[in-house]
Amino acid sequence: MADIKPSIRSITFNEMTIQYLHYEGGDKTILFLHATGFLPWIWHPIAREFAGEYTVIAPYICDHRMVDHEEGMNWMVIADDFCRLCEQLHLHNPYLVGHSMGGTVISIANATHGSSAEKIVMIEPIFLPEQVYDMNMTVDQHPLAAKAVRRKNFWNNKEEARSYLRSKALFAKWDEEMLDLYLTYGMVSGETGGLTLACPPKREAALFMGSVRYNPWPLLSKISCPALVLEGDESENRQFIDLKKVASLMPKGEYRLVKDAGHLIPMEKPAEIFTIIKDFING
Repeated sequence: MADIKPSIRSITFNEMTIQYLHYEGGDKTILFLHATGFLPWIWHPIAREFAGEYTVIAPYICDHRMVDHEEGMNWMVIADDFCRLCEQLHLHNPYLVGHSMGGTVISIANATHGSSAEKIVMIEPIFLPEQVYDMNMTVDQHPLAAKAVRRKNFWNNKEEARSYLRSKALFAKWDEEMLDLYLTYGMVSGETGGLTLACPPKREAALFMGSVRYNPWPLLSKISCPALVLEGDESENRQFIDLKKVASLMPKGEYRLVKDAGHLIPMEKPAEIFTIIKDFING
């Protein structure tokens, strides 16, 4: 397919503004919600394949609220914002696809707000062991937030950034176009030149801290629409997150393991993820 480009739009409500990518299409809508610290452009190689037949919307959840990184951005609050976005855009029975944080947020939104989704796809959603939600963690105690707040945040140019990212295990298996999109849209010009992260370290830490502020496990039984949970067979999260259990607790839940993939499945295998989502929607 030719590289369809989305329009960049924004909507303001409740004194906040949420930016989103919009792909023109039919009456049915697919919403894609990104992972912690990432951006809607990461969905582009997948979203453009649905454009035309479907209207596709991918919001940016990073900077629409001002929060303290120690306090965190509660994922229940993000879920509420997501529902308000759907209401403002007059979306009815959309298909929902979320990765990592995005997968958990769409599940909370669907269960707590009675969101009428046609089907949902949760890719490596974050459902931590239940005892974690009773702990009053600080940033230093949260393994992912502590790492995020110390993340490297300056490169002299795009090629230096590319070389650095490719040297990291997290980015080593990324699809080349996905990495280009991250370098183009996930980084911005620094105040004194060079490149910095569009979602800066403290903001990313705040999103990670939000993961422990609300326990989503009791909500799973309330998700009544067909739901697919995808897990990468090489994901480090498998050591402490039980996604088979997540799928089993939803009345119409289904679990699938994606071979040769880590936590960032959409970035590593965009063509395969497109096919899986398409087959699930059509099925």
